[in-house]
Amino acid sequence: MSAVQSTEPSGPRPKRRLAPSRIILYSILFVAAVYYLIPLYVMVVTSLKGMPEIRMGNIFAPPVEITFEPWVKAWSQACTGLYCEGIRVGFWNSVKITVPGIIVSIAVASVNGYALANWRFKGSEFFFTVLLFGAFIPYQVLLYPLVIILRELHIFSTLPGIVMVHTIFGMPILTLLFRNYFASLPEELFKAARVDGAGFWQIFFRIMLPMSLPIFVVGMIIQTTGIWNDFLFGVIFAGQQNYPMTVQLNNIVNAVQGVKEYNVNMAATLLTGLVPLIVYFISGPLFVRGIAAGAVKG
Repeated sequence: MSAVQSTEPSGPRPKRRLAPSRIILYSILFVAAVYYLIPLYVMVVTSLKGMPEIRMGNIFAPPVEITFEPWVKAWSQACTGLYCEGIRVGFWNSVKITVPGIIVSIAVASVNGYALANWRFKGSEFFFTVLLFGAFIPYQVLLYPLVIILRELHIFSTLPGIVMVHTIFGMPILTLLFRNYFASLPEELFKAARVDGAGFWQIFFRIMLPMSLPIFVVGMIIQTTGIWNDFLFGVIFAGQQNYPMTVQLNNIVNAVQGVKEYNVNMAATLLTGLVPLIVYFISGPLFVRGIAAGAVKG
C-alpha cells in the first residue's frame, strides 16, 4: 500500500486584504501620531529659522534658509535671569542632579524590592503598603514638611538636598517594579543559593543582579525622565546656583525684557528635552521587556 505524499501548494502566496478593523486601527494610530508630532515639527522648523522669516507668520512652512544661530545662542548666550550664559549652566546642573539621583534611588529601591520579594521579614507587608501609599500622595502636600526637614539637616538649596528629594519620591514606584520583577524570577534559583550557603548580599550580587538588566533600564528611564523634566522640586529645593535646565528654560521663555526670540526659545526647549529622548530611544526595547516582566506578579 503506497503512502500518500503530501505536497505543499505552489505559486505566489495570495495577498491578504486589510480588514476594516485593521484599517480603522491604523487610521487612529496615524491621526494620534500626527497629533503628537505636529508640535515637535513646529519646534524644529522654528528653531532653524531667523526672526525675519518667523515674522512672516507661517509656522508650518519649512525654513527657507536654515540657520543654527538660535541653537548656539540658546546654549551659550541666552539670558536665564541676571546672567546671559545660556542654558548650558542648567544642563550641567541637571547632570549633577540626575546622575546621583538615578544611582541612589535605583540602588536603594533594588535592595528594597529584592528584600520584599525574597526575604520576608516581620512587618514587610506593612512596609510595602506604606511605600505604595507614598506613590499616591500629591507632591504639593509634602513640600512644606520637606523644606523644614532639609533646613534642619542644613542641606536646603544644595545638591544633596535636591538629590534626596528625588530619591524619596522615586522610591515607591521603583520598589514596586523591582519587587515584582524579582518575584517573577524562578524561585528555585534563590532556594538553591540558600542551600549552598549564600547569604543576602551574595545572592543579590551574584544571582539576582546579572538577571535584572531590563528592570534596571526601566528604573533608569523612569528616573531620568522624572528628574530631568522636573520643574517644581528644582525651583524650590535646588537653590539659585543649582537651578536645573527646566528652571532656566522657564526663565528664557518667560523673559519680559527685549524682543521675543521664538527661534531661541524653541531651540532651548529642544535642548532641554534631548537627553530623555536619547535615553529612551537607545534603551527602548529593554524598557518594554522590563515593564512587562515587572508587572506580571503582585
